[in-house]
Amino acid sequence: MNYWLIKSEPFKYAYDQLVADKETTWDGVRNYGARNNLRDMKKGDMLLFYHSNEGLAIVGTAVVSKEHFKDPTSDEDAWLSVKVKPAKKFRRQVTLAEIKKDKLLANMELVRLSRLSVSKVSREEFDRVLLLSES
Repeated sequence: MNYWLIKSEPFKYAYDQLVADKETTWDGVRNYGARNNLRDMKKGDMLLFYHSNEGLAIVGTAVVSKEHFKDPTSDEDAWLSVKVKPAKKFRRQVTLAEIKKDKLLANMELVRLSRLSVSKVSREEFDRVLLLSES
């Protein structure tokens, strides 16, 4: 199993909307690095769901429910999508400020490659975020 982080601006698509929808197509990604990460996702991989721009926090987890396919929002074959389902909404959000201060998380791709909308997460980083969300 692999671990990833996906970003969404909450006014466009918030975690609560994913919960209401029960599943969604993660589309509209137009960065090659992020696209490559979508391509590498496997069904059952776990995701951290990050609210970007407003909120600046990881708010829950999700799971990849369908591996990559052509992005339906693009006419170009180069762009990919996956399907995701909600897993768990955090009782307490883990903020970007907390992540930057935490020695185990300070080197996350979220911090180092802040413009990347889909990024890799190590198992240790994933577990640390879960622990922080419960504190």
